[in-house]
Amino acid sequence: MSSISAVIPAYNEERIIASTAEAVDETLARLVDDHEVIVVNDGSRDATPQIVEALGRQRPTVRLVSHAVNSGYGAALATGFAAASREYIFLTDGDRQFDVRELEGFLPRLATADIIVGYRKPRADPWQRRFFGWGWNLLVNTMFGHTARDVDCAFKLFPRRLLEDVHLHSTGHTLSPELLIKARRAGYRIAEVRVTHLPRTEGQAKGARIDHIVRSLLELVKLRLEVGRRASEKIALTPSPSPSQGRGEP
Repeated sequence: MSSISAVIPAYNEERIIASTAEAVDETLARLVDDHEVIVVNDGSRDATPQIVEALGRQRPTVRLVSHAVNSGYGAALATGFAAASREYIFLTDGDRQFDVRELEGFLPRLATADIIVGYRKPRADPWQRRFFGWGWNLLVNTMFGHTARDVDCAFKLFPRRLLEDVHLHSTGHTLSPELLIKARRAGYRIAEVRVTHLPRTEGQAKGARIDHIVRSLLELVKLRLEVGRRASEKIALTPSPSPSQGRGEP
């Protein structure tokens, strides 16, 4: 691997975004020949964009992409993915709950897998978020078959070409499982690696809000309908065996 685009969604993370982006930038500079760090400001109401812009003047590999209004976690990821230009995309969050240095352990796994996804064990979040996370994983893996141990873990590495093979539609937290679900169905090999999860030290978690949960559930239902429809279309397009084939004739 020669190049990686890191995509970091951020919403009101002024206290921690600079150190997160710096840590990602320094790690990638050590691991690959070419990289970029894309921070997607999802309509923050604090100084997040100004801080990232200032950091970009000091570190040319760091750049800011902004939404004028808050559009959702999945929308922020989609914007970052569209802006990425390197061979691989590394996804992590702006709250610095991961040790980005553990990305180094992902790289050797690319010899036998196309996509490397982390799973948090133990997960360093309040019990409510752990409970919601457990239920979300159970729901996704029940509806779509095994997708990942930790479908929402924001520590993933995948080839940018994946985005040409699958089309993502979710704008909320369903985008991460959508990516994995469609990747598996497209034949991509996925490896799962345990990663360290750290307590949040700054800012406020946003994913456990009721409106976010309802939005994610609605998106998941739409995704299930889409996957089912595509499976039916694939079956309809598969040619039936000829009568001679059915009799085992040459």
